[in-house]
Amino acid sequence: MSQTPPERDDADAWLPEVQPDSYGISAELVRAVAEALDEGDQAAARRLADDLHEADLADLLEHLDREERAQFVKAFGAAFDLEVLTYLDVSVREEVIEALEPQHIALSLSDLDSDDAVDIIEDLDEEAQQRVLAALPRAERLVLEESLSFPEDSAGRIMQRELLAVPSNWTVGETIDYMRAAKDLPDDFYDLYIVDPRHQPIGYVPLSRAMRTRRPVKLTEIMNDDMKTVPVAMDQEEVAYLFRQYGLVSAPVVDDAGRLVGVVTVDDVVHIIDEEAEEDLLKLAGVQETDLYSAVLDTTKARFGWLLINLFTAVAASLVIAQFENTLERIVALAVLMPIVASMGGNAGTQTLTVAVRAIAMRDLSTRNALRFVGKEIIVGLTNGLIFAVLAGMMAWMWFDAPMIGVIIAAAMVINLVVAALSGALVPLGLEKIGVDPAVASSVVLTTLTDVIGFFAFLGLATLFLL
Repeated sequence: MSQTPPERDDADAWLPEVQPDSYGISAELVRAVAEALDEGDQAAARRLADDLHEADLADLLEHLDREERAQFVKAFGAAFDLEVLTYLDVSVREEVIEALEPQHIALSLSDLDSDDAVDIIEDLDEEAQQRVLAALPRAERLVLEESLSFPEDSAGRIMQRELLAVPSNWTVGETIDYMRAAKDLPDDFYDLYIVDPRHQPIGYVPLSRAMRTRRPVKLTEIMNDDMKTVPVAMDQEEVAYLFRQYGLVSAPVVDDAGRLVGVVTVDDVVHIIDEEAEEDLLKLAGVQETDLYSAVLDTTKARFGWLLINLFTAVAASLVIAQFENTLERIVALAVLMPIVASMGGNAGTQTLTVAVRAIAMRDLSTRNALRFVGKEIIVGLTNGLIFAVLAGMMAWMWFDAPMIGVIIAAAMVINLVVAALSGALVPLGLEKIGVDPAVASSVVLTTLTDVIGFFAFLGLATLFLL
């Protein structure tokens, strides 16, 4: 039963209780905000969300419908924090930006770090991008346009322009005095970058080390010179691997001439790792990140192509079955048992495929250890095949009181599980070798192979030994 909120002169009284150790937003809060918006009380809706973190406010916006989002954004007016947009799904972000005044966007973007500003506008359509950029001061617009000119998903897109770079002849004291006086430093940073006269980074000093060192000491005496630099065109997956492999907190980004142009920080890399993992998972099923919030027609179009491909693969499996039409007519039990073989092969292949795709993405699987991985999966497939061959064979024998049918399904089970394991390992490795994303195409190829081999083995053996 829904609870009717009290009079608006005591709106805070019906604010949903949130435990001190809880995180995120509650269903009660979403319901309360929606009720306030439905009653036209935007001020109450704002009071309910005033103390939320930007990430939680983004979650709240995603839980509201399109009309409620527009009202909610208007309730905040010029106080709406654009950092919320960096946490929003792309399709929802566009809706929210449409509800904001271009002048407000321009003023607020100036307060954000450059990487957050790029993150907000890079996924907008061309018209929305131009509308936002046109409202910015020329200097800031040029910086953002340069960042947008870098390849999508590259280090140039995710880097932050604000950083601390100091000459190699400075001391710790000079650097501290500079940090205290400068007004254009980033709000948060972890490392100080030491540059030569050509503005090329030669080392870095963790901020904590600089704070613990006496003022007269030269920065070059305490700097780390085994620095990992990131080319501006490096793919963001490569950047994420670099951070994960070497435990980095930040890394300098350099242009083609080796000059320092920006920095990538670990908070951005966390988003990249999450985004890439989610993208690979969704690709395996042929869906997109924006499916949850997209319109019905857009989602239908996005899924149609994948389903069309699956239709053709299913036809290929059906053509194999059609070759054994006479066998199926004479032994009806085969039609009953046939899906068992195909299903077991598909599931076994998907298990191997999932492990392989993840290992390739994490760079744990390559041509160096591929043979060992394939050999292991074949042994696993054979072992499981023998176990389930006994189970399925005995079941078929007792079900149809036909020992030979049990033997045939047992043999087909072994063949299909071995082929499934081999396919699940080799298909993603082969696709990766020819430059095709294994997460996109592997499942289609695997399903076709396991279905075709499974049906062919089962029906072929039945034709050979029962007719």
